[in-house]
Amino acid sequence: MRLIVDTNRIIAALVKNSMSRKIISHIDAELITINFFEEEIQKHKKMLLSKSGLNEAEFSILLEKLKDRMIILDDGFIQKEIREAAIIMDEIDADDTPFVAAALASKADIWSDDAHFEKQRRIKVYKTKDLGKFI
Repeated sequence: MRLIVDTNRIIAALVKNSMSRKIISHIDAELITINFFEEEIQKHKKMLLSKSGLNEAEFSILLEKLKDRMIILDDGFIQKEIREAAIIMDEIDADDTPFVAAALASKADIWSDDAHFEKQRRIKVYKTKDLGKFI
């Protein structure tokens, strides 16, 4: 199984010892995300530190452990599918278009609890509760 991991699932794994963290840590699947996730983490880092109760060092260690379980796609790799992804997602939620492009380029499914992904029919979407049975 190959899964594009939505940034919100990574954030959920950082904030608490949740099912998302267990899935990232233990699922027998190829987990993939896009470069953009790191920008989002840094943008919200102060809030994530507050919510998680972790200090900077603990947060950094946990983030590195999560990243070690994932392949982080180069923007150039997904660029070849961005037009097709825009046709699929832009009218639904343009912020999710890069994740669809990553799924198309990687021939992967998507892991997200974001309802926007369910409005498209091209890529299979797994929710966290669906993946819990695989660990």
